[in-house]
Amino acid sequence: MSDAGPLALTMGDPAGIGAEIAVKAWASGASEAPFFVIGDPDMLRRQTDSVVTEIAAPEECAAVFADALPVLPMPLPAQAAPGQPDPANAAQVIAWIERAVAFTRSGEADAVVTNPINKKALMDGAGFAFPGHTEYLAHLGGVARSVMMLVSPLLRVVPVTIHIPLARVPSALNTELIEETARIVAQALIRDFGIERPRLAVAGLNPHAGEDGAMGREEIEVIAPAIGRLRADGLDITGPLPADTMFHTSARASYDAALAMYHDQALVPLKALDFAHGVNVTLGLPFIRTSPDHGTAYDIAGTAQADPTSLIEALNLAARMVARRAAA
Repeated sequence: MSDAGPLALTMGDPAGIGAEIAVKAWASGASEAPFFVIGDPDMLRRQTDSVVTEIAAPEECAAVFADALPVLPMPLPAQAAPGQPDPANAAQVIAWIERAVAFTRSGEADAVVTNPINKKALMDGAGFAFPGHTEYLAHLGGVARSVMMLVSPLLRVVPVTIHIPLARVPSALNTELIEETARIVAQALIRDFGIERPRLAVAGLNPHAGEDGAMGREEIEVIAPAIGRLRADGLDITGPLPADTMFHTSARASYDAALAMYHDQALVPLKALDFAHGVNVTLGLPFIRTSPDHGTAYDIAGTAQADPTSLIEALNLAARMVARRAAA
């Protein structure tokens, strides 16, 4: 186990698999740093083979982690039923996230790791005004914009636009947005992944990257100018490239991270290549945040079938990011 920690882990949607995989991640012994769960201790205790100890502050985590899963208790107002999200619990789910961020910003925890949430349940129950975790964390971090990166041992990929309808993507894209995203990604690759000179590849928006304007002009008028500016500033960056040829084995060897123009263009290849080991990392925040790359998995909630691998990977990536920043 590294010197990093403790990590603050939120329990996520109570109707999903967050509690189950939190317990399994601890029981696996595979975490490289101690972590504590912010959530409902009774719900964690109901998980199979769970050994839970309540703590009053993050500083107590390390002392109990070897023998039990530490939980900082913030009980739910309503008992959760597997697979049935309850808006009555929405405010508490949001409070778990806020508490994790507060602990991390104060230095009491080293990083935030979040289990999956249900945005609609939070909207219905607590007026949650954000399209996703990424945007809410930017709000809590006081930054104008954060960037989502999906990471696995096989691929790092970033969607330039995130939680918006596909029909809005062309109008949302602009040269400044692409340029800003690339700079945030390059900085993170240096600081958090130890890559001295990051290589970036940028996808086109249209089929065949627009085919010289025959299938769309976004590549010519929006994407290429951003790449030109970034290259002029010394970034090692290529594109716009056809998205359908960017993700095979030899293509992936030519870059350290790929920038995609919209959500599924980025997430589909990573999840197809390495779903179990994928991690969602939020870049551009004043704190470290990682998360599993999957959702609430209501279809298997309460069945003890959930795979904790992605959460374990998220915990370990957070620990390594902490260690790299400390070393720097």
